[in-house]
Amino acid sequence: MSVEIKISLNDGIYLKDPQDSPLGRNILKHSILLIDKVGFEAFNFKKLALEMGSTEASVYRYFENKHALLLYLVAWYWGWVSYLIKINTMNIDNPQKKLEIIIHSFVSASVDNPSTEYIDENKLHNIIIAEGTKAYRTKEVDRENGKGFFKNYQQLITTVADVILEINPKFEYPYALASSLFEMSNDHLYFAKHLPKLTDIKEEQNKYSGVEHMLYYFSNKLLS
Repeated sequence: MSVEIKISLNDGIYLKDPQDSPLGRNILKHSILLIDKVGFEAFNFKKLALEMGSTEASVYRYFENKHALLLYLVAWYWGWVSYLIKINTMNIDNPQKKLEIIIHSFVSASVDNPSTEYIDENKLHNIIIAEGTKAYRTKEVDRENGKGFFKNYQQLITTVADVILEINPKFEYPYALASSLFEMSNDHLYFAKHLPKLTDIKEEQNKYSGVEHMLYYFSNKLLS
């Protein structure tokens, strides 16, 4: 029997944690499906309510606006990747092996997990690739960072940076490399699909193998 996973998030992002109720979980489920379908710009709470068979007022009980909802989804994903890294590197002592597992976790976190039935990880990954930076590349980023809204991302990057320093304690840019590996894994999947002249990665059936190889090569060259 699978154990349901709950990702801990900053309570300033939401009015009521949607993970804690059937209605809230339904909001998360349908918001992921709808944003993946129409894009964040075209998404709004009226459309979401129609998809759910509910009311806009019910959605506003959980989130002030759609930006807060996007922040929540992106922060949940960061927390999910951190969880995968923690589980997959448990009892692994070799830091190079840890980094390989971390890179694999970056690019394969989209595999759907039955223990979070209200989260379609594959469609959420699509949103992270196409819309994720919109959560923090805003005029409000400094204020929201001051409130700790990006703590999940910062914790994720710190975890990776610590492993990088285990491999090469003299490496000068562990946080830059850690964040670059994560962003590259998403950027180049997006480029391969939409802007192919910006990448050497090809869109293919196993869409993650090329990205994994690129990230392994990039990190090994810098850390050797």
